[in-house]
Amino acid sequence: MGNLSVLVVSHLVAALYVIAIGPVQILRPRRDRLHRTMGYLWVSAMYYVCLSSFWIVSEGHFTWLHALSAFTLVTVTLGLMAAIKGNIRAHRGNMIGSFFGTLIAFGFAVGVPGRSLPRLMASNPGTGIFVALLVIVSVGVVYLSLFRGSRSRAKAGPGAPRRRAEVGRIVPAGEAVRRVPVR
Repeated sequence: MGNLSVLVVSHLVAALYVIAIGPVQILRPRRDRLHRTMGYLWVSAMYYVCLSSFWIVSEGHFTWLHALSAFTLVTVTLGLMAAIKGNIRAHRGNMIGSFFGTLIAFGFAVGVPGRSLPRLMASNPGTGIFVALLVIVSVGVVYLSLFRGSRSRAKAGPGAPRRRAEVGRIVPAGEAVRRVPVR
């Protein structure tokens, strides 16, 4: 990869994860354990992309992309807090807005000549394509394994033991709330 630093490459890979996970999270109709688990992975990757960007500077100074990173740190945090509090409308708005902001930043990172990604694609397009495919395949494998795991638990039936109590679930009168420690 020539003179690209580990920081720039890890930033790129995390950004590709954000871009690969985002559409499925937005378009998938069910908001279940799979959505929550992949959402935590997405938020982690988003935080890494935003924070790592502050150490990637052009000619010794920050650009408008760094301002977008700071703004995105705030919106992702607000979206996460909204989901925890049950404000789904605010959660959805913050997360979708953050995702589209990432797409805009990615478009500029790819489209502006002289930046790291266009240089990589010009000097070694095979590596860039390989990294992109690797990210897409690994995200697919994670989704598939989580999806299969949630399906196998669903087949176990309603009497199967749960790993943890559902947050916010209204318990009918007479039904005991059973809390099982998370392993």
